[in-house]
Parts: sequence; structure tokens; C-alpha cells
Amino acid sequence: MVPFSNTDASFSGLIISVVTNTIRSYVRREGRFTRAQRNAFDKYWDKYGVEFNCAKTDLDTLFNRHAPKIMDIGTGMGDATIEMATAHPENDYLAVEVHRPGVGSLLKQIETRQLNNIRVFNHDVIEILTYQIPDNSLDIVYIFFPDPWPKKRHHKRRLINHKLLDCLMNCLKANARIFIATDWEDYARHILEIFETKSGFINLSGAGRYAPRPRWRPNTKFEQKGKNLNHCVWDLVFACRK
Repeated sequence: MVPFSNTDASFSGLIISVVTNTIRSYVRREGRFTRAQRNAFDKYWDKYGVEFNCAKTDLDTLFNRHAPKIMDIGTGMGDATIEMATAHPENDYLAVEVHRPGVGSLLKQIETRQLNNIRVFNHDVIEILTYQIPDNSLDIVYIFFPDPWPKKRHHKRRLINHKLLDCLMNCLKANARIFIATDWEDYARHILEIFETKSGFINLSGAGRYAPRPRWRPNTKFEQKGKNLNHCVWDLVFACRK
């Protein structure tokens, strides 16, 4: 069964999480769900997808091995996830994306490359972290170019907020890393400010400072779109201290 219902189809506006009673950071738009993406979703979801439920998932059992676990939040069409998973077969990747066209694209690429180190979640990340991911289980988290929600009245929808950091704190191992990139300066400042309120995280570049761009971080279409608009890119790296 795919994680979708007719009542969850294309719409916009403020979305409230049914389980956690929090404002979600996205709206569902599926008008560009191509036939190839839909076919891949239908054909490969059962092979690589993880249904949402309110029980903890044994991640080693999910991948049939013990390996570093990396959560990639907001994978878009999946190109960056595929590039990283291909380059690092020693790691296991938990790809989180709420939009089914992106999930379909990612599933197709996973199958084409026959990658065994990616599993895909098509659900709200707050609920996944709250109910499904075990405590102290994640080694690294990537959040590359989350929706900036640039209008002030929409800032409450931004993904990186106190609730997300509280959820991550529970799921991250001690000394785990969080890598973030954004091309919106005010969002970058917002991220710094949010993390500075959390004593459980340390900015590895120093208080109030941004990080150099990691050489291994793939270029994404969102990053390129920002560069085409003459946006700068801000990278941030934090460690979890428990």
C-alpha cells in the first residue's frame, strides 16, 4: 500500500500534522507527477519504501546490516542522495521526501543503479523522528536547501525550528553531525539563532559562524537555481553533544 490517499492530493495552505499537532513545513503539489515517476513509485515503493507507523523501526534490520545511518531530509528529485549513496556504499541512507514526484524519481534511480543502501520515507519528518526513528541511532543528518518560506508571515512553516531540533537531539548519537546549506541569508541567520538556543548542539565553525562548503557536498538543482539568481550559499555544521 502506498502512503497516499485522495484526501491528501494537491492542495495548498497551512497544513497541520494530524499526529503531532504541529504546522508542517510544506504543501503537497503533485501536478507534475509524470507517468515515469508514477510508474516507478507504484513499482518500487514496496522494495525501497518505508511505510510510516508509530512504532520504532530497527534500522539495522531495515538494511540487513550494521553501518553508519545518515538521514537526508528533503531529497527533492533524489540526485544528490543517489550521488552520495553511490560514492559511499559503506553508509546507509534514510531519504525523507514528502512529494511523490520526487520519491518516484528517486526510486527509479535506486532501481536503475541497484543500490541497496537507500530506504525512502514519504512522510512528515517530524512524525518520522518522533515515532519511527530509535533514540541514539543516527550518525549524520543532511538538510540541503530546505524551502526558505521567504515571506515573513510564512516563517512559521520553516522546517528548521525548535521542534525539529528537539526531535533530532533524541535520534542523534553523541557527536553526530548535522550538515545544512541554504541560499537565503535570513534563513541562515535564523538557523544560527535557533541552534544557539540549544545547549545540546555546538557550532563546529564557532559561535555565529558559517562553515566552508564541504567539498563532498553535491551540487543540487536548488543550489544552482539560487546561484542563477546571484544568491550566495551558506553552509553550517553542528555536532550533537550528549
